[in-house]
Amino acid sequence: MNQFTLLKSQRFFPLFLTQFLGAFNDNIYKNALVILIIFQGDVLYGIPTTQLVTMSAGIFILPFFLFSATAGQFADKHEKAWMIQQTKLLEILIMSLALIGFYTQHIGFLIILLFLMGTQSTLFGPLKYAILPQHLQKEELMAGNGLLSMGVFLAILLGTILGGILISIADYGALLVSGIVIVVATLGYISSRFIPQADAPAKDIQVNWNIFTQTWRTFQLTLARKDVFIAIVTASWFWFVGATFLSQVPAYAKYVLGSNNEVITLLLFMFSLGIGLGSILCEKLSKGRIELGLVVVGAIGLIVFPIDLYFASQPFTILNLSAGELGLWQFLALNGSFRVLLDLAFIGLFGGIYIVPLNATVQRRSNPTYRARIISGANICNALFMVASAITIVVLLSFEFTIAQIFLSQAIFTLFIAGVLFVAMPEFILSFLTWVGLRSKVQ
Repeated sequence: MNQFTLLKSQRFFPLFLTQFLGAFNDNIYKNALVILIIFQGDVLYGIPTTQLVTMSAGIFILPFFLFSATAGQFADKHEKAWMIQQTKLLEILIMSLALIGFYTQHIGFLIILLFLMGTQSTLFGPLKYAILPQHLQKEELMAGNGLLSMGVFLAILLGTILGGILISIADYGALLVSGIVIVVATLGYISSRFIPQADAPAKDIQVNWNIFTQTWRTFQLTLARKDVFIAIVTASWFWFVGATFLSQVPAYAKYVLGSNNEVITLLLFMFSLGIGLGSILCEKLSKGRIELGLVVVGAIGLIVFPIDLYFASQPFTILNLSAGELGLWQFLALNGSFRVLLDLAFIGLFGGIYIVPLNATVQRRSNPTYRARIISGANICNALFMVASAITIVVLLSFEFTIAQIFLSQAIFTLFIAGVLFVAMPEFILSFLTWVGLRSKVQ
């Protein structure tokens, strides 16, 4: 089966479109807000605007810690298509309130709405992944997860670019953003209406509203099967690496490559394109099977290409270019520019190959009765690793690491973390040897 035939199926396409529009909308709003904050000057509410931008990113992630456990209970207790529709109605409400925030340019109000958007995304997260095994056959899970992953990163890229373009339009950019996000949220709700029903596996559970005790119970569910738990932790490492590159590529382009926003956009495009290609390539490489051996392939790429990116950066460091000096064509004219672009594309590509089999494994091997709660536990773990990425970057920068050295450190960290996880779950290595046709020779 060609995986793109899923995009013609009502079992999958409405869900794909709904999650694409949701991620697209999130990133239009987030990047528009970031630029709006920066335009306020050096200080806002007594806080340096650079710090406020970082705080805003944390505010969006905070609901994943607070409400994921509750979201998982809702997803297991209620029919999932209906629940998705309710989350999209919530998105329309939040984006309608954003009209007030952008019109008045009240940054504090817009940051509160950012927290509510994070809450809406938290509610949607376990639903979109827990519903896949109910609508897709086992041999379709790799294809479905690959397409979803591709859609997410394409939406992040396009939303980030569009949000930056719209908010920068003089006089009425903020109103354009507020109008677009309402339209996109409405389209997301309309697409959600076409998602087929998916019965609730645990209608009788009593929702525990205590977020602390339920979060602990959710973690206990993820520990019920060792292979599922290790797959969750292994997948979370992807978000650690991805968060590092997505957050540092703009500074890398400006200060190491001496390039402007056009080059930043190109670098992010190459990284996101790589993830999209790697994600959809998984189905071909695995022939439709959930192939954990591909995780090893992905890890190898996440080690090799950040190392090469470090060495590819050295000629630019020697040139000692002024920050933001080069435009797109000036950058492309320099020796080594295409090597940098290819390195970022391959980091993304192997990241896509790495993450898709892990998502499919968690979905397939989790107990259907509490699958959504396990996925909500995975979302908490992902958020923890993204926060750990930010803390690690701050620590490395305090020790005067360059951004190229930070990228190099990711390769070293991946080598260590992947080694520990692969030893803890030998199935990764055994599947890899089988996939490359070496296992029989080893035995």
